[in-house]
Amino acid sequence: MTYDYTQDLLKFIQRSPSPYHTVQASRTYLDQAGFQALALSKTWHLAPNSAYYVPLYDSGLVAFRTGSDVRRHLRLSAAHTDFPCLRLKYRPELRQHGYLKLNAEVYGGLLRESWLDRPLSLAGTVALQSKDAFRPEVRLIDIGRPVLTIPRLAIHMNRQANDGVALNPQKDLLPVMGLDDQALTNHFFLDFLSEKCHCLPEAILSYDLTVYPCETGCSLGWHDEFISSPRLDNLTSVLACLMGLVKEDRADGLNVTALFDNEEVGSQTKQGADSQILPGILRRIYHTFGFTDDDFSADLGRAFMLSVDVAHAIHPNVPEKCDVTNQPVMGHGVALKIASSQRYAGDATAVAVVKALCRENEIPYQVFMNRSDIPGGSTLGSLLSANLPLRTMDIGIPITAMHSCRELMGAADEESLVRLIRAFFGHK
Repeated sequence: MTYDYTQDLLKFIQRSPSPYHTVQASRTYLDQAGFQALALSKTWHLAPNSAYYVPLYDSGLVAFRTGSDVRRHLRLSAAHTDFPCLRLKYRPELRQHGYLKLNAEVYGGLLRESWLDRPLSLAGTVALQSKDAFRPEVRLIDIGRPVLTIPRLAIHMNRQANDGVALNPQKDLLPVMGLDDQALTNHFFLDFLSEKCHCLPEAILSYDLTVYPCETGCSLGWHDEFISSPRLDNLTSVLACLMGLVKEDRADGLNVTALFDNEEVGSQTKQGADSQILPGILRRIYHTFGFTDDDFSADLGRAFMLSVDVAHAIHPNVPEKCDVTNQPVMGHGVALKIASSQRYAGDATAVAVVKALCRENEIPYQVFMNRSDIPGGSTLGSLLSANLPLRTMDIGIPITAMHSCRELMGAADEESLVRLIRAFFGHK
């Protein structure tokens, strides 16, 4: 029976409506594969031929496998758990013109217009007061049903709507939650949240809540050759990194998958890629096995990392936005992301290594480069390899509608990405 990568991906996305839920889904996947949980705040006791993971402040995670010879090689893959969205502000309640609205802010570079007229929900964490001020009770919540929407203004009231509309995030992107009722208190959202948490409103100290689209992903196309879904950026990469690490269980050396938060807002956080969290964890692993900093530095000199994040596919209706000779097509394989500016990490040797792995394992691949007159985005690779100097290559699945509320990819590409990461971890 052929393995169904599409259904696995869609189920994983459905279980991951916030970065916190992505880490929870990742932990469940690793637990089922026999990985042992570690804590940053506790002493580690590691053994060869074992598998572990370390949560990073609830919204990131580092997982690793140790072989019989830990120093045989050091290989890493990295992805990010966050995605462009709306996040609720504190004291979000607005009662205006007979409606209940919530004050929200933009997180990351989302395509604003794509969030209009969607059934939306909320997910994330809520911190409750406990007996110890330094240890609040943190609960993971997912409302799980449509409770919000952002209605579009009718064309009759804006005849220029089809010419493009500038949306002010403080005015035009505030979700509607319901109709006003005089019986409601002025902290109606806190009342709503306390019901979901089964606590008194005054017990809620803080929260980090993501607005997300309730619509589930699906296969699409004449032969189901596409996947249409929220959060393809970057849950395609998260799941592929996890699967590659879990399924390649006979490899020696030290294989690591790092899942970071906050990539969409610059990565400069304690659980972000532009921090010392990963170098610190790797040194800790080496020290636990009795190796020195010099051993670690020597292994970095021959180590390799895959930075895994989605790429831009050539758009079927706007092909002129793509480079004139490097034009990835959805469904035609993994994209190798190359930029002389080094906004994507890589050099000639790194490109050659990944191409060779693809050729040896008959994995389809393509090259993505930006048009010379359109500056591209950036991702984890350059940040990571600056703080942790090792050879790095940026790769990912080519998609369209990147940063939209709903994105599009080729269904065959998730399997290609998983196979590449498996080949990367398993290569002797």
